[in-house]
Amino acid sequence: MKLLRNREIRVQLMICAAATVVLAAAALIAVNGAASGSSAIPGLLAGLFVLILGIILTAVQFAFLRKRYALLTDMSRSIDRILHGQESVFTGSGDEGELAILQSEIQKMTVKLRDQSDMLLSEKVRLTDAIADMFHQMRTPLTSMNIQLSLLEAEDLSYEKRVELTRALRKQIDRLQWLTETLLKMSKLDAGTVEFQREQVRVRTLVNKAAGPFLIPMELRGMQLITRVGDEQFTGDLSWSAEALGNLIKNCMEHTPEGGAITIEAEETAIYTRITVEDSGQGFDPSDIPHLFERFYRGSNASSESIGIGLALCRAIIAQQNGTISAENAPSGGARFIIKFYKSVV
Repeated sequence: MKLLRNREIRVQLMICAAATVVLAAAALIAVNGAASGSSAIPGLLAGLFVLILGIILTAVQFAFLRKRYALLTDMSRSIDRILHGQESVFTGSGDEGELAILQSEIQKMTVKLRDQSDMLLSEKVRLTDAIADMFHQMRTPLTSMNIQLSLLEAEDLSYEKRVELTRALRKQIDRLQWLTETLLKMSKLDAGTVEFQREQVRVRTLVNKAAGPFLIPMELRGMQLITRVGDEQFTGDLSWSAEALGNLIKNCMEHTPEGGAITIEAEETAIYTRITVEDSGQGFDPSDIPHLFERFYRGSNASSESIGIGLALCRAIIAQQNGTISAENAPSGGARFIIKFYKSVV
């Protein structure tokens, strides 16, 4: 029998058999000694009784070991099928005892490993899609740069055309540099390697830092930056928060016509500090709002130069600082972003 191939079971059965023989012999000797000079039949009966009892107990032990061995065999086969992908969930019996506890723990481990496997597969697919999107986004400026370089090589190119192509080339280089830096920042956030500072940040300081790089481009386009900010504060990281707010301002600039305005307001309550950024553009298509913060998503009103990672970076930065960000259409028709930095964990 397969069961007898198990060394531990053979040892236990041998011990039980030996103990039965010894006890039967001891009973025979003890009874015959107590009844010296009389018939040996009582001793034989006592020894036979102990022997039969021992055989019964050994049989019971063997049946118990067989059931236990069968249960362990089923558990081993189930685990093997799970490892080879033939099953996804480990199921055990509903009995109680040590084996039932072991089954329960194995089931928990199986569920956890399955969830981790699904998560890794999902991450792998997401990473593959992200890399494909990255190359797609980089291909466009690289293609434009190659064309512009080819045109610049022409010997009969006029000075004005050379200056125009050089400026366009510089614009594509800046776009490619921004894309690379943003993707690196998002990779750090995804990997959890960014250490955010926990300090008191004045919203006025944040707005000045975030809006600084855009003041001249806004002035050239005749755009106004309206701020309604007082002494509001929140706990967070000034540099990373300025990165997020700067991306929102950049997004609003891209969707606001010349002569328009961008308004930034702040409000502090006992629960959160709210920062609202609103532009005077055409707003969002309602179908785009649920997807605006998804990576590489471009809305129907997106500009031709939009890549679709600025808002995703904003959400990642704000979420890491116990905050939330949402988007909606303002009553005036423009786009509105609402940031909330909470004072307690949400």
